[in-house]
Amino acid sequence: MFQTGVLIVFYGLLAQTMAQFGGLPVPLDQALPLTVNPALPLTVNPALPLSPTGLAGSLTNALGNGLLSGGLLGILENLPLLDILKPGGGTSGGLLGGLLGKVTSVIPGLNIIDIKVTDPQLLELGLVQSPDGHRLYVTIPLGINLQVNTPLVGASLLRLAVKLNITAEILAVRDKQGRIHLVLGDCTHSPGSLHISLLDGLGPLPIQGLLDNLTGILNKVLPELVQGKVCPLVNEVLSGLDVTLAHDIANMLIHGLQFVIKV
Repeated sequence: MFQTGVLIVFYGLLAQTMAQFGGLPVPLDQALPLTVNPALPLTVNPALPLSPTGLAGSLTNALGNGLLSGGLLGILENLPLLDILKPGGGTSGGLLGGLLGKVTSVIPGLNIIDIKVTDPQLLELGLVQSPDGHRLYVTIPLGINLQVNTPLVGASLLRLAVKLNITAEILAVRDKQGRIHLVLGDCTHSPGSLHISLLDGLGPLPIQGLLDNLTGILNKVLPELVQGKVCPLVNEVLSGLDVTLAHDIANMLIHGLQFVIKV
C-alpha cells in the first residue's frame, strides 16, 4: 500500500509539472493557435487553382516561352528583307525598286548587296484587358539590328537598331458543345511602334541621305513583313497552351471578370 501511494503522489506531481510547461497532450476537441515563423517560407499546395491575378503572369510567361521555343528569334533573323528590297521583289516591286534607286543614287556607284538581321530579341510582353473584360491584348515587343553591307567598303556601311511591337487579341469562344476555349483575334503591328535608329555609319552627309531613304523603305515593308511571320506563330503557341491555364483564362473572359491588374 505504501508503494502504491508513493507512485500515485509521484505521478500526480509529474502530471502537474508537465501541464505547467505545456507538456501534456492536447485533447482532440481543443485547437492550438497556428504560430508562423516569418523566417521560414510558406508552402503552397500545387494542386490549388491559380488566383485571378496569377493568371495574367502565367499567361505572359507561357506565351513568351512558347514564342521562343517555337523559333521566334530564328524567324526574325531570317526575314527576307533583301528579296523584298530588290527591284521587282515583293508585291510592290516597282515602288520599292524606285526607292532603292534613290538609295543607291545618294553615293555614286553604291549598291546594297546585303541586309543582314542580327541580335533578334523578344522583350517583356505586355498584357491589357478590355474594359468589358471579354478580351485580352498582348503586346509583343521585338528588337533586331540591321547590318547594311556594300562593296564600297567591303564590309558594313551602317547598322540600324529596329524596334517594333506586335499586338495580338485573345478572345474566349464557346463551341456548339458548350466548351469554351481561347482563340486569336486580330494580330497586327502596333501603329507608330516602329522605331529605327542609327547605331553606326561611315560619315554624316552621305549616310544621312542613305539612312533617310532606307528608313522610308523599311517603314513601308517591315511592319507587315514581321506581322506575317510572327502572327501565325502566336496562333500556334496559343493553341498549345496548358489546358488548365487556357480553361481558367477562357472562363474569366467569358464571364467578363477582370484579372489583369492595371498599372
